[in-house]
Amino acid sequence: MKLNPRRGGRGANMRGVANRAAAAHLHYLERDGVTCEGEKGHAYSAIENEADGRAFLERGRGDRHQFRFIVAPEDAEEMADLRRFTRELMRQMEKDLDTRLDWIAVDHHNTGHPHTHVLVRGVTDDRKILNIAGDYIAHGVRHRASELVTLELGHQSEIDVARKLTSEVDAERLTRLDRMLIDEQRDKGVVDLRPGQGVSYPIRENRHLLISRAKRLARYGLAREMEPGRWVFADKAEATLRALGERNDIIKTIRQALADHGLGEQRGADQYLLHGDRSGEPIIGRVLDKGLAGDEMGERVYLIVDGVDGRVHHVEFAKPERLDDVRRGMIVEAKPIVAEPRAADRNIAIVAEGDGGVYRPGRHLDLIRDRFERQSKDPDAFVRFHVRRLEALRRGGHVERLDADNWRVPSDIAERGMRYDLSRGGDGLSVRILSTLDLEAQIGSDGATWLDRELTSPSRTPLTQAGFGRDVSTAQERRKQALVERGYLTRQTGGAFITPADLLSRLERAEVTRVGRAMAAERGLAFKETKTGNYVSGRLIGSTRLASGRFAMIDDGLGFSLVPWQSVLDKRLDQHITGIVRGSGIDWSFGRKRGLGL
Repeated sequence: MKLNPRRGGRGANMRGVANRAAAAHLHYLERDGVTCEGEKGHAYSAIENEADGRAFLERGRGDRHQFRFIVAPEDAEEMADLRRFTRELMRQMEKDLDTRLDWIAVDHHNTGHPHTHVLVRGVTDDRKILNIAGDYIAHGVRHRASELVTLELGHQSEIDVARKLTSEVDAERLTRLDRMLIDEQRDKGVVDLRPGQGVSYPIRENRHLLISRAKRLARYGLAREMEPGRWVFADKAEATLRALGERNDIIKTIRQALADHGLGEQRGADQYLLHGDRSGEPIIGRVLDKGLAGDEMGERVYLIVDGVDGRVHHVEFAKPERLDDVRRGMIVEAKPIVAEPRAADRNIAIVAEGDGGVYRPGRHLDLIRDRFERQSKDPDAFVRFHVRRLEALRRGGHVERLDADNWRVPSDIAERGMRYDLSRGGDGLSVRILSTLDLEAQIGSDGATWLDRELTSPSRTPLTQAGFGRDVSTAQERRKQALVERGYLTRQTGGAFITPADLLSRLERAEVTRVGRAMAAERGLAFKETKTGNYVSGRLIGSTRLASGRFAMIDDGLGFSLVPWQSVLDKRLDQHITGIVRGSGIDWSFGRKRGLGL
């Protein structure tokens, strides 16, 4: 991974992004639930059983790059000590590379196959840049690891090898048998599995297993028998099998997350939804798990959400910073992002507006040809791109194709294009924390909870009476009863509830007052309550999360106030700010304090 690209206009910014990504990666490696006992993972090094990961990253802050790889011995579950094995492997790497290495590692036992994540600084022991050939990482490290496994467990007997290969015949993933077949086809153009015909040793020795595997792949449409014993395999076979293996790994992860919450028997596989990093609809539910997605080598992060729609969702995020504050047990909403209308849609609207609401590719070409040719650009390709966009919008029912060179375009095509993109997942997913408290804690809370916001909302979240949706319905009824007992709600004779318009503000005020007074007692400061119309002025010293949401702590030198957090405060920590309380929000102004009365 590149940490400090060569100098350039964006170098400093890119360095900051890369170093934050490296820190996030280590954070997820050391997350809860990855040890044999389900505890938090701990980094270790050549000499430390509990290495300081932050210190490792700080030492490497100026490095040009960092190496990452996973050590996953085939028989890891049979090995006595994965940590000792990794240290011996790293000592062997140091001999091969002729330098001491600064490295840390984290063992993971949270999957069906124990493995170790290794991070290596990109410097030699004499402070020079460390370069490691890709072939060495891909093959040399694997060879050294294989040698160490053999030393610890002994050579595998032919029976053991055959047993393991036999288990791969029906596997729904890329296997060693598949690699033999793909390599043979790459070399020979066809895989000849007739008796005595295979030239390579692996083909001859494993012919019967390879025939069985080829027949299995034929059921997936990935192989075809041209004539008896002669096979060809689809170009997409390797990618398809990898994707199938990843899908099965995701399903295992979902099952483990459900089991950890005691829900393994309550949620069936038919309730699982795998979204990747796109979803056409918002997903609302409880976070069951959070971790690194895919092979855990990159920065992509996944969430497993037990949804109010009765389904269990696996969603991925290419930008892990969107999930920094998300924890297991929180209730969240993940929904697609579309920041603004596409430039192509705006161009189509401009061209169509000048021609009675009809877009003509020929007219568009005439409008841009001279300018594009002066800039050495391809105007035809540019227009074809817009036509492809129109075809997509036509399939979505937003435009009408009159003939090959005429398209009827509505005046609101830019807005329609945004809605179309949203329906197809948008530009990834954003996450909003609806509650840091689980349902049980919300039922007994003295604050304005997510359950209360749903109770007072004119457009409540639809709930399916299954899974977490049913749990939320039950919790809502219990919350109503708790509010009746506290005097916030009134139950009528027929069983209906009378909900006052100021319910949320009363609950929020009660919680903020309680928490503010408790914090004042701990800190020896005065707590100042705020009301609509009040001025709030002081230094932003931090924030705290309550049932009612996130609140900013404003210190004016004599005491502090707690006011609702707003996104405009995200980069204002330790700055002097001033605002006026307006209902549930505040109108902020920012600047440096210059004295009393200013």
